[in-house]
Amino acid sequence: MRNKLFIVLTVLTLVSSLASATPSTQIWNPSTDIQAVGSWHLGIDDYFTVEDRTSGGYSFPTDLGLTYGLLPGLEIGVDAFLPQFVPASSLVLNLKYGLPEKEAMPAIAVGGFGFGLQANVTDQNVLYGVVAKTFPIGRFSAGYFMGNEKLLLDLNGNKDNAGLILTWDKALTDKIWACVDYAGTKSALGATFVGLSYAFASNTSLIFGYGQYNNSAKPTITTQLDINL
Repeated sequence: MRNKLFIVLTVLTLVSSLASATPSTQIWNPSTDIQAVGSWHLGIDDYFTVEDRTSGGYSFPTDLGLTYGLLPGLEIGVDAFLPQFVPASSLVLNLKYGLPEKEAMPAIAVGGFGFGLQANVTDQNVLYGVVAKTFPIGRFSAGYFMGNEKLLLDLNGNKDNAGLILTWDKALTDKIWACVDYAGTKSALGATFVGLSYAFASNTSLIFGYGQYNNSAKPTITTQLDINL
């Protein structure tokens, strides 16, 4: 899951999509959730807009992601962006370690995403930390991230590679979940997403979301299919 204007409309397609190359997420940001040991998670994420590229709209490659619970508190994953111009640029790695909430202690997670195979093309190399605490009105998450200063740029080409992570999410019913997600900076990662998820089965859900980018790029709609295997 954004450089000068022409580069933004082309490279944005690649770089912004890498922002989705994360471990277990909310809509846009990493969460403190961790896959159970020995479990697999398949995610199919799409981002698109009704605007065309000449007016600032763009769509991203489909993100096909697979995450695995390797050890207690530790998950690893790989994302493939399809189709892509160069095969090597379609694979991006991630990992995360976390501790769950316990009594008064918040959940804590540290990790990284966007570890691509092409230097200064797909290697956002984002490191982050997030804490989360659940209250009657929902779960609140806060954190910070920092990535490759050569890729995470604002529209003027200046580095903007670090920012806040802020999220609210809540299960409204046993099938419907709501979320508001914010990531700071005016780089490829800076955006606010809102959305709902509907669980079709105990292991399958679909997110419908709307995202507005901090760099004034056209907003996108996202659908995210999540299946626990």
